[in-house]
Amino acid sequence: MKIELLKTFLEVSRTLHFRVASEALFITQSAVSARIKLLEDDLGVLLFDRSQKHLKLTPEGHRLIKHANELIFMWQKTKQDVGIAQSNTMQLVVGSMMSIWDIALQDWLQKLHKNMDDCSLLTKTYSPIELRKSLLNRIIDIAFLFEPSFVEDLVTEKVATVPLHLVTTNPQYESETENFVIVDYGEAVNVKYMRDFQHAPAAKHHMSQPIIALNFILDVGGSAYLPKQMTFEYVRKKKLFIVEDAPIYSREIYANYLAKSQKVDMIKQAIELFPFVKL
Repeated sequence: MKIELLKTFLEVSRTLHFRVASEALFITQSAVSARIKLLEDDLGVLLFDRSQKHLKLTPEGHRLIKHANELIFMWQKTKQDVGIAQSNTMQLVVGSMMSIWDIALQDWLQKLHKNMDDCSLLTKTYSPIELRKSLLNRIIDIAFLFEPSFVEDLVTEKVATVPLHLVTTNPQYESETENFVIVDYGEAVNVKYMRDFQHAPAAKHHMSQPIIALNFILDVGGSAYLPKQMTFEYVRKKKLFIVEDAPIYSREIYANYLAKSQKVDMIKQAIELFPFVKL
């Protein structure tokens, strides 16, 4: 099964249109159609329902999306690992939740690049459940989570504590519900917020990623609990203001890795470049 077929399938599943997919892939529409037909023949199933005016995924097509993403990533991992075999370089596959990339891992990746010449990085974003599964299946080498897995085969290390401050675009801020955006930092923070603001009206907006909430309130105004590191420059430039009398929450970031990984020494060296800090 060729990787090109899977990439074409994912693009068609995203656009649900052969012509639009062909434009995105820079190939002809007939080539897209031929690739999908070849993939369907290989699998022995129909991936798209073509009987209606608009293209639809079949149940088999829906199931293939997850596997296609995994296979493409594994092929990328394999190509990189084989390609660096002659350079005395070792691959380090890092997985994380999206919000942790935004909060803390960008600077850490730069430190790895500058201080570990023998390290070739490959990164991937997963949900917490996918992170645990990928780690145990040795697809990734190290995972970053807010709530780690305390499993016998895994080592857990706390690498950072992230303060969450209530910030606002309005220097005359008076109400915690004024265009307030709730950001999902997990159940631990959600419970504390509901306790502290139990009498407040329901928030107008809910967002899953702090970077989305940050850009939103900078564009249209409002307030949200955001990581101190993410808002530091905006506070300094007086584009955001910390609400001094609001409760301060925090989230811990943990690293998980396999205790018997062949890359334990490299993983430990990498984590040492991410010392326990309050961001």
